[in-house]
Amino acid sequence: MQKTGLALGSGGARGWCHIGVIRELHDIGVHPELIAGCSMGALVGAAYAGGRLDALETWVRNLTPARIVGLVDFRLGSGGIVAGSEIMTLMDELDLPERIEDLNIPFTAVATDMETGREIWLREGRLKDAVRASVSIPGVFSPHRVDGHWMLDGGLTNPVPVSTARAMGAEVIVAVNPNAKLHGKLWNRPSRALKHQLRDLPDWLSNALLPDTDSDRPPGYTEVVSTAIDVMTEQIRRARLAGEPPHALLNADLSRITVLEFHRGDEAITEGRRIVKAQKYWILDCAGSG
Repeated sequence: MQKTGLALGSGGARGWCHIGVIRELHDIGVHPELIAGCSMGALVGAAYAGGRLDALETWVRNLTPARIVGLVDFRLGSGGIVAGSEIMTLMDELDLPERIEDLNIPFTAVATDMETGREIWLREGRLKDAVRASVSIPGVFSPHRVDGHWMLDGGLTNPVPVSTARAMGAEVIVAVNPNAKLHGKLWNRPSRALKHQLRDLPDWLSNALLPDTDSDRPPGYTEVVSTAIDVMTEQIRRARLAGEPPHALLNADLSRITVLEFHRGDEAITEGRRIVKAQKYWILDCAGSG
């Protein structure tokens, strides 16, 4: 049987779909033997590789808009609006191994060197630092320093790290793209229902994230950041995957969720399961499990 690798792409809150993907892969008898993760794919991948996916899923499903307020930090000069220390705290709460080398299965987190723009593969050292660096979404999470270098989100250079999984020794690669634009649009004006979901947030924060849906005001901060990241990563993803195609590419239809809507994990996880079911027999054929 060939060695199966999982390439988990970037996507902010949409990246919770990786949890559903892994769950459904297990249900059909496919157990990835190595993981390459980018951004939220790195966080989910690390939890899986460390045997703590159950704990992460419980944490995700318990998130609410009100709880997310505690993650927001609008201080100027921080480099982002979300306190990066919360990612480190979450890693501690998950009780993951200290070092990447101590995980149950091989794992690599993809980040981007802020000074040179180079893609960086973090394959050894402190797990918390690797994941925190990989999830440094520009405008959302502040950059993170690793070995004297400031790191940004890996999605800036390799949003769906197929090449990383292949270099790690994967013979069959299942890749997950949380940012698929299956309906041709990168942005839609948010619905009233979405605005209602933010009712527990302070008015100043709700209005900053999503302005009134019926007004002619410019899009909110979350919409602008999310869409700008989508535009950039979509171009990079297409270029990278054209030259480095996976054996199975799972495209999640989550354009209705912005990168900051971490409380919508239930929807993303459900979508993750759906996209595996949609390609079940192809995945089984590729992995040699059918």
